[in-house]
Amino acid sequence: MPLDPQAKAVLDQVNALPMPPMSTLEPGHYREMVAQMIVPSPEVTGLDVRDLHIPGPGGELPLRLYRPLDGEPGPAVMFFHGGGFVIGDFESHDGLCRLLAQRSGALVIAVNYRLAPEAPFPAAPEDCYAATCWVAEHAKDLGIDPTRLAVAGDSAGGNLAIAVGQLAAERGGPTVRHQLLFYPVTDHGFDTPSYHANHEGYLLSREMMQWFWGHYLRRPEDGDNPLASPLRCNSFEGLPPATVITAEYDPLRDEGEDFARRLQAAGVETQLSRYDGMFHGFASMLVALDAAGRAVAEGAEALRRALT
Repeated sequence: MPLDPQAKAVLDQVNALPMPPMSTLEPGHYREMVAQMIVPSPEVTGLDVRDLHIPGPGGELPLRLYRPLDGEPGPAVMFFHGGGFVIGDFESHDGLCRLLAQRSGALVIAVNYRLAPEAPFPAAPEDCYAATCWVAEHAKDLGIDPTRLAVAGDSAGGNLAIAVGQLAAERGGPTVRHQLLFYPVTDHGFDTPSYHANHEGYLLSREMMQWFWGHYLRRPEDGDNPLASPLRCNSFEGLPPATVITAEYDPLRDEGEDFARRLQAAGVETQLSRYDGMFHGFASMLVALDAAGRAVAEGAEALRRALT
């Protein structure tokens, strides 16, 4: 279908902004540019929000807790932000985390994992797994039920959520009950039909993804590692049930949907939803796009069902 009118209005504004070629940008400069692009968020009430720091593989690891005020101990959702493994932080995904916590009734725990290129692969998945283990080990102190734990993330964060599920299965825990994945990165490749159809003009471009991967991986061969490219796993059995949300006008659409189908073929309960007329990153644009609210509501309801 054609672009949703609201989506087109957003893209028209974004595409009108001057943007130097990605090849000329340094990560620090790009982070500064993105930080100035404030995405409005709806007001979300009924939450206690606080920051803390825990020990991580590379030093102190920041977490932000979004706790619904009604009821504990309860379930928890580890949330990993997107940004191509190079950009993003608490603030870039604050609105999304707040709404997920409010709608799901779960404690949402955002992780400020180390970014590339300062900390290349596999620093990010190891940070995210370490944070998940710490939360499970300190469940009593946090007021959560460690048997009701899920992971969630968008884009690169979806990739990291998958990686945590993989590592938990390989290393004997903790148990992950569900994975909520918004348009996840699942393969170090750029040759799917959706990459060709949506290679530029839809917020995320093929050039951007090549730039992100180039900074994330120490060497191209690391892209074959299933922790970097979950589509290249030998087996999908034993991975957590999943909700996968994709966007029609997204270079990553096909790899996200391929991942969902591989899970289904392995007997893993998986719900796949494509949002027609939408582009990559739409779920964070909660004020501008009605579809964002629907997608977050769908994801939150999936978490609620899985963790009840």
